[in-house]
Amino acid sequence: MKTICNMELSRILAMPLFFLLLGMSTFSNAQECPKLLIPLDGDTQVNVNTLISWEAITGVPGYLLSIGTTPGGTELLNEQNVGASTSYSPPLGLPENTQLYVTISLFFFNQPTVVCESQTFTTGALTNIPLCTTLQSPLNNATDINPATNITWSASPNATGYRISIGTSLNGGEILEDLDVANTLTYNPTEDFPPETNIYVTIVPYNRLGTAINCTPFSFVTTPEAQLPTCSSLITPFNGETNVPLSPILEWTPVANATGYKVTIGTSPFESNILNNASFYKTSTFVIDFEPNRTFFITITPFNEAGEALGCRQESFSTLIGCGPYYDALTGELIVLNPNLTLPEKIDVCTKNVANKITAPIEADGYRWYSVDENGKETLLTITKEITITSAGSHALEAYNIISDADQTFECSTTAYFEVEISSEPVIKDVLVNQEANFLNFEILMETEGDFEYALDNEMGPYQDSNFFSRQSLQTHTVFVRNKNGCGTAQKTLEFDATAFGFPVFFTPNGDGINDYWNYLPENNTQEDQIQLVYIFDKFGNLISTFNSESKGWDGTFNGQQVPESDYWFKAQMRSNKIFKGHLSLKR
Repeated sequence: MKTICNMELSRILAMPLFFLLLGMSTFSNAQECPKLLIPLDGDTQVNVNTLISWEAITGVPGYLLSIGTTPGGTELLNEQNVGASTSYSPPLGLPENTQLYVTISLFFFNQPTVVCESQTFTTGALTNIPLCTTLQSPLNNATDINPATNITWSASPNATGYRISIGTSLNGGEILEDLDVANTLTYNPTEDFPPETNIYVTIVPYNRLGTAINCTPFSFVTTPEAQLPTCSSLITPFNGETNVPLSPILEWTPVANATGYKVTIGTSPFESNILNNASFYKTSTFVIDFEPNRTFFITITPFNEAGEALGCRQESFSTLIGCGPYYDALTGELIVLNPNLTLPEKIDVCTKNVANKITAPIEADGYRWYSVDENGKETLLTITKEITITSAGSHALEAYNIISDADQTFECSTTAYFEVEISSEPVIKDVLVNQEANFLNFEILMETEGDFEYALDNEMGPYQDSNFFSRQSLQTHTVFVRNKNGCGTAQKTLEFDATAFGFPVFFTPNGDGINDYWNYLPENNTQEDQIQLVYIFDKFGNLISTFNSESKGWDGTFNGQQVPESDYWFKAQMRSNKIFKGHLSLKR
């Protein structure tokens, strides 16, 4: 919020400067230009009282608007500076049945203005006569009006001109009778009004369809004759100056017969959100903390006992570059002094991880970590680059760089918000195994709670959300459980004991007559327990032997040649339709 000295604080409408910093884009022929939003380029039958608006372009601090009847024309509006606003309402409306061209120019602080290609639309015809207008200055029934005052009034929609009558009696025209002033909103009398007199003003709008009906006169009372002050102008900063310090001294030219000066400042030509007609009784004031990299519009109006100076023009200046982004004329690059900070929206913290730290992902001059409660209140936790967070909830990291510019030091900061979730490392409590005919079913029970997923026989997955695995083969399996938030993986091997079903774990085919064949050796040689077929595979999955229940078994050879001592795998199909899988060792 601005702090301004030497003024009547009751006259100030102070507002927070919440506007975003608007930076500057690199100047090139490829500079993006805004498109008309209302009306669209090429529209027809556009209302003559339409509000013209266009899309905002990132990095553009201000816009200049021109309107004409030819591409690039300025007959209706000549490079009107609208600041950062993206809309403009022509005060006199637009001509009917006319193809108009709108030219939007992009204003920058440290590079040339970019003039965009004209866009066009066509207005429709007038359909109604205008309504009556209202007097703006002086106000209706006002008293103590200076005899040298000008007359101004509000625009009437659909009006293409105005007729004005002025007299000293109701509906009189002694001073001015039914003068056509064309399409304007002000009249400057050729002579001062008589002092201490009731003045009656009648303003009648018109267009080609007709004249406004039953417009009533306005009135005001003049003061004794006196001399108004003339207008003042900015000395420091001068009109149009750029790179003005953020805490400047505003100074303007003195006016000999002025009692004081009324100052209005806004962030667009149509706003007074910084100062609204604040009174000063000398020709300067100190201002604390203007927003950087922004254009401000100022009007200074001297006053005395006779009234306020008339027709004082609006001036402007632009503050120095702050954190950016701004255009570096030496390198041709867009410079941003804020740290480029990004964090995941959600960060998971493992409860059993001793290295449970979150580290700022960038280098900066300083850091601030905050916890954020449900009401948005931030509590500072630490100012180090790393932090250990042990509780879930909303948090924020602010990283900043310290910048020195124009004999002052300030911070350029970036804040990233994130949620912390507390996760547990998976711990397998048990695996329940249920044999069903030719298959095994597994149910995995966890010691800890968490957002887990499960896989079988391959740590790389695929993983599933269910902790059940059904209809698995009769062989050794390994289950894997991992935390979905990256907080560790647990595993458990479920050994399948093939010997319990009559399949030896090794044999020694060395010709000594003992254990020279590998075969199925059941405890009970029932018809149901007999094998139908057995397949032997090497470690590469190559089939090297097949035998049935009539065979002695495998003798440790492949194509008549002895295979090397190693581990091999088998698949046995039983007459009961059970299928067993497992491995065996060949020893010589």
